[in-house]
Parts: sequence; structure tokens; C-alpha cells
Amino acid sequence: MPQNLTSKILASHLVEGRLVAGEEIGIRIDQTLLQDATGTMAMLEFEALGIDRVKVGLAAQYVDHNLLQTDFRNADDHRYLQTACARFGLIFSRPGNGISHQAHMERFGRPGLTMLGADSHTPGAAGVSMLAIGAGGMDVALAMAGYPYYFPCPLVFGVRLSGRLRDWVSAKDVILELLRRYGVSGCIGKVIEYYGPGVATLSATDRETIGNMGAELGATSSIFPSDERTRQYLEAQGRGAAWVGLQADEGCSYDEQAEVDLGTVEPLIACPSSPGNVRPVREVAGIKVDQVIIGSSVNSSFRDLMVTARIVEGRHVHPDVSFHINPGSRQVLENVNEHGGVMALLLAGARIHQSGCLGCIGMGQAPGTGQVSLRTFPRNFPGRSGTKDDQVYLCSPETGAAAALKGVITDPRDLAAEIPYPRITDPDRYLVDEGSFIFPGEELRHTELFRGPNIRPFPELDRLPDTVSGQVAIKVGDNISTDGIMPAGSKVLPLRSNIEAISEFVFNQIDPGFVARIRSMGGGVVVGGDNYGQGSSREHAALAPRYLGVRVKLARSFARIHKANLCNFGILPLTFRDPADYDSIRVGDHIVLPGLRRLLAEGAVEIPVEINGRPIVTVLEVSLRERQHLIAGGTLNFVRQMLQGRS
Repeated sequence: MPQNLTSKILASHLVEGRLVAGEEIGIRIDQTLLQDATGTMAMLEFEALGIDRVKVGLAAQYVDHNLLQTDFRNADDHRYLQTACARFGLIFSRPGNGISHQAHMERFGRPGLTMLGADSHTPGAAGVSMLAIGAGGMDVALAMAGYPYYFPCPLVFGVRLSGRLRDWVSAKDVILELLRRYGVSGCIGKVIEYYGPGVATLSATDRETIGNMGAELGATSSIFPSDERTRQYLEAQGRGAAWVGLQADEGCSYDEQAEVDLGTVEPLIACPSSPGNVRPVREVAGIKVDQVIIGSSVNSSFRDLMVTARIVEGRHVHPDVSFHINPGSRQVLENVNEHGGVMALLLAGARIHQSGCLGCIGMGQAPGTGQVSLRTFPRNFPGRSGTKDDQVYLCSPETGAAAALKGVITDPRDLAAEIPYPRITDPDRYLVDEGSFIFPGEELRHTELFRGPNIRPFPELDRLPDTVSGQVAIKVGDNISTDGIMPAGSKVLPLRSNIEAISEFVFNQIDPGFVARIRSMGGGVVVGGDNYGQGSSREHAALAPRYLGVRVKLARSFARIHKANLCNFGILPLTFRDPADYDSIRVGDHIVLPGLRRLLAEGAVEIPVEINGRPIVTVLEVSLRERQHLIAGGTLNFVRQMLQGRS
């Protein structure tokens, strides 16, 4: 029977379960990826397993998020990560070397492999035809230890691409078109597989942009075929031997299908404050712009920076615009420099920063009060920039460069009267510099781990009690992101290895009184709307609430990664059988879940809940494995028990 490409890769890596949509499967993981905002906790979790060496084909740790060293904490954690990589056998990418998605695709990505990354934008590896999935740090730590990755078997959403992009339109506009159609939750539980004649018109880094931002649709992953464009990219990276051709079988089927005629896509922009709030640029043209940032965790490739450089070359940005460039890697910056792009950007007034996520994670580059910021980033959740009530728009490099020159949001096609569209082709051979990677070796496996004073022991988590009770500590609406639950930024992220300290910021942006309230209640219940926990893979958004005494979250629906993280840390992700029950709940209501541990052990799906004595029914849609982890109080507790049982 003809297979699509997603099914082929899943089938070749399947170790448990059946490829039936919605059923839990376990797949073998070939590569793992960590970044420092999530990797410090993941490395502590890996340590806690008591395994002396990673058991995966390739494991890499990037330092690309917490680059600001305003005190000892980030520098200490970077040193801890470097010593842990040496000890346990991971490749360590030094601070400033590159953003994980860009640098990993350049040096280590291989078609047809699976990758699990503690970053929700890991699916950017679709650029080299990897089936790459974002997950919480605990799941990545287990993959590093040689365990399969378990998740619901996804539907495969086939998107046929036809035609060719017109001038002044680029890959960012393609993924914004899909967000315009389907919103931030339209692809939950799906892998987006691109195929058709239009695929060949897109470069590997174009595909990385589209795959990266598939996360904003809620997709499990995205994938492109491995074709001639893939081969060209890998050969230009000096890694031609890594190439293998991969494509869907002729006549294969998809669970869902759509088509995008690339020739009809126009410049698009995601308005504040959601990646799904997409409109044509022409409809919002004329809005004054104060800041433009090109690069960071998406649109930071050679092509994206060079097209920006050529657009602004010989000109100077508008006097009211602060113009920033965040390269995706040292390699990108070296190659842009080789082709004259760095000087063009500098003379145009750009501020060129080190390779890192920076403003995308709220680590600097915050806009001023009331200012409008155009960014090529993947997310514009409220306050994520570091500025309260921010006005952040997401756009292509072309749209960003046009706004930088004109001082207002401008349809980049309007520049055609002044300059020809700069068509950028990738180098036949990239300059390659691996000097900022530290590769593991046998001589390093006895490296002593460095622990700064900010690294605290992983908190002890108790088993699930038979009955759970407490008050509703907070009630939130739809599409609450992990940024809303556990803020990022230069003040909070340096506390990532100190759960006691970081827990002080839970729900800080939404309800500054939450922590004091839940402490006074002695723990409590969180109530949410649809797509609760969208966005980052940040497991602190589950672990910190658990530390504060949250054992149950009730929501209309959960985002995939956050739901898995809740199970990993012993918080029950319950949904309302009757969505109308959400409307009747108020902060302060008393919640009781009687006989809970027994119900989980018996495999109950419907879980009775009493709200101020009034019964309702909730639903627990988890696998048998997740039930066992919830009963144990969390995945680490369960795995430790299993390892002790073997000894």
C-alpha cells in the first residue's frame, strides 16, 4: 500500500503501538536537541536517572537563549552544561555559536532521521527532511537515556504546494497563510507533510522557516521530501554524504489535504498579539513602526539576512526606527560577511547582535512603551517581548526591511518602484567553522560537574493521594500560552535551575496575586479554556505549578506538549465532558476528586468531580503509561522505581 513520507519514517522507527491516529505509539529517537533555557533542567533530570552516558545516536546541547550575563547565574549554568556534556557524551555548542534550529540543520541534520528537542520549534529540521518533534525536557532526557518517545499517533495533513512565489514574497508568508487559514490550534495532533511541484522551488532554509512555525499551528511536526534542493544544501555544507532521497509513494493518501498555490500568496503579517491574527500587509500599511528585528529563532539564515542586506544597501533606515539583526549562527554571519552583507547592514544603521534567540525569548531587545515592533520571530504572545501591553507584529524579512526604511508598515511590493527585488541564492559552498562546538571524547567522560549556587536539587514529588481536594486558584481563558503560565525574559529565565525561586513567577503576567493566593490555599486547582498551554515546550510551566501544590488542571482542551509535561510532573490534565461546566466555575470554588488514585489504577476515563458539592464529570484522556506516571507522582518517580526494580 502506498505510504506518505510521515508514515514511512514512523513505521521505520516504531517500537511500540500501532500507526492508528490517536493511539499512543513509541518511536526510536536518532538525535536529541537541548537548549539552555530548557536543557539545564533536562540535564538535571538525566543525571537523576543515574545513567553514565547518553544512549542516542547524536545528542547536542546549544546555548542560545540565556545569553545575557547580568550576574553569575547564566554563566554558572553554561559551565554546568559544558561539564555535563563532557561527562555524559553530548556535543556542546558554546554561547553565541548559533541558535539550535539553524546550527543543528547546518552541521548535524540528516534526512529520514527522527529528532526530539526540548524546544517547540525543533520541527524546523523539516528543512533537511527530518521528522523532528518538540517535547518537554523530561521526555528528551529519557530519549537521551535510550527510551522511546511516546506520543499520540498523529494524523497526516498533506499540503500540496504548486506554483512559485512572486517577487517580494517569501517562505514566511507561506506559513503565515496557513496560520491565516487554520489559526493557532488548527493542526493539533497532526504532522503537516508538504508535497507537490511547488516544493522544488523552495530552498532548504525556506523549508526550515515553514517547518519551524508549524509549531504555531499546534502541529506535532512538519516534513518536506528530501530532494535535489536538500542535496544541494547538504553538499554546500560539506555534508553531501548525509543525503538520501526521500519522498511519499505515488498514489499515497493523507488524512486531510489542502493546497497552496505559491503564486497567489501575498505579503502577510501577524498582528498583536497572536501568530494566528494574520492579515495582508496592505491592510495595515501606514502604521508607524519603532523597531524592526530580523533573525532570531526563524528567518535567521544566510538567505534571510542577505535579502535584508540587499534591500537596505546604499540606504539608511528611517530615523525613528531601531533596526536589529540576530544571525542564526556564526556560520550565517561569516557567510553574510563574505558576500558583503555585513557592511551593507552596518552602513544602513543596523545593530548586529550575537547569534541567539535574544528578543524572541524576551532576553533584551524589548520595545519601548507603546512602541510598535516588527519581528521575523515565530511568536508574539502578550508580553513575551518583555514589555507589558506590547505591540509586536510578525512578518517576513522583506516586510521588515521595507518598514525599517519607510518608518511605517509597508507592503514590500511597493519598493519595486525604487529597487529590483534581490534574488538570493545559497552559496555553492558555505564557509564552515566548527570551532565553537566541543565534541565529546573518552578523555572527557570523567569531567567533574560544575554546579553554581543557583542550581538546586530537583524537588521531591509525592505520589498521587487517593482523594484530591482544593480551591480553584485561578481561571483563565482560551489559548493561554506557556509564556502566560511561566514567563520568559531576562528576569525569570536565569532561575530555570532553581524551581523554588522560579515558582514565584507563575501566572505573574496574568494574575500577579496567584502565588500568594495558592500558598494561602495550601495548593489548588487551575481552570483553563481551549488550547491551554500552547507555545513553548517549557516544562517549568508544569513543574513550578506542581511545586506550588497544583495537582489538577481542568480545561476545555490542552496543547500537546504542555499536556505531556503535566503528566510528567504528576498533574492531572482533565477536560470537561460538558464544556458548559467551564462557565459555572469561579475562583475560590471548592473542588473534590474522591477515590482518584483508585480510578486511575482501574483505567477510568470519566472522572467525577464535586464543585461546591455539585457533581460534574471530567475526562482523562491519557495512556496506560501516563496513568502509571501520574499515580507515581511523576515520570521521574516512575522510572526510578523501574530502574530500582531491575537492580
